[in-house]
Amino acid sequence: MNPYILSTLLFGLGLGTTITFASSHWLLAWMGLEMNTLAIIPLMAQHHHPRAVEATTKYFLTQATGAAMLLFASTTNAWLTGQWDIQQMSHPLPVTLITLALALKVGLAPLHSWLPEVLQGLDLTTGLILSTWQKLAPFALLLQVQPANSTLLIALGLASTLVGGWGGLNQTQLRKILAYSSIAHLGWMILIIQFSPSLTLLTLLTYLIMTFSTFLVFKLNNSTSINALATSWAKAPALTSLTPLILLSLGGLPPLTGFMPKWLILQELAKQDLAATATLAALTALLSLYFYLRLSYAMALTMSPNNTAGTTPWRFPTSQNTLPLAISTTATLLLLPLTPAATALLTL
Repeated sequence: MNPYILSTLLFGLGLGTTITFASSHWLLAWMGLEMNTLAIIPLMAQHHHPRAVEATTKYFLTQATGAAMLLFASTTNAWLTGQWDIQQMSHPLPVTLITLALALKVGLAPLHSWLPEVLQGLDLTTGLILSTWQKLAPFALLLQVQPANSTLLIALGLASTLVGGWGGLNQTQLRKILAYSSIAHLGWMILIIQFSPSLTLLTLLTYLIMTFSTFLVFKLNNSTSINALATSWAKAPALTSLTPLILLSLGGLPPLTGFMPKWLILQELAKQDLAATATLAALTALLSLYFYLRLSYAMALTMSPNNTAGTTPWRFPTSQNTLPLAISTTATLLLLPLTPAATALLTL
């Protein structure tokens, strides 16, 4: 893609998210979300592959539906209460509609069906943008709305953690596995959003770091299926030994960074007398852990067939910049000791 066009589209992505962040009026927030959608569509369809075009069409239709629903809900709110302000949402009907519209936009279960299909049709770089940057603006709105309907949020959260774990079990394509992983993580964030918004932000931040490093690992190995991971030991032996740790961090095992948000969320749910919800969420995390372990096993504990192509001792040096991967991997593995600092910041 032409670098000028690419920079314009990336600027549009950044501007759309920033407008949504900065807005206190529903029409401005809607406009930011629309700019975001329109800026990423050419990036998604840039390879002109039938799968990419299909994924782009599906993405456009779901985002347009979410945006129309958001606009309808905010207009209904203005009609019922006379307020366009995001933080003046008092009527339960528009609040519920807006929560569902934003759930559709980020891909929370049961409104998640588009996400694995769309992500599977994209290349890893655009998939990374879709899994990280595109979640920021809807989450900023969810945090501002502070929906009072706790039952809806807990139902959405538990459904997402369950579907995210269950759906990824029989997948062989890495992008679909990462899509289900994304759904499960979003479920954890939604579970806690009404009790501790700052904890939701912390969970979102750790999710962004872990997903960023996972996508970069797969991009460096140029692998999109579990079978392709088995040959990575010949390409990057050091990275192959670190990748299982990155995946286990995504699964939330101590002593890795991914354990911190899960630990704090379960603690907060227990404080709110939601022990059953916390137990269910912890059990659904085991489902996700299974497919992360499956990836780790395929990558580091199996040897691909020892044919000539698999055991070639030389490889062309990678042309990719590995500094972002090194920084994000370090953050994915080693931030757990900063938990006291994080909890101190949360209580400010």
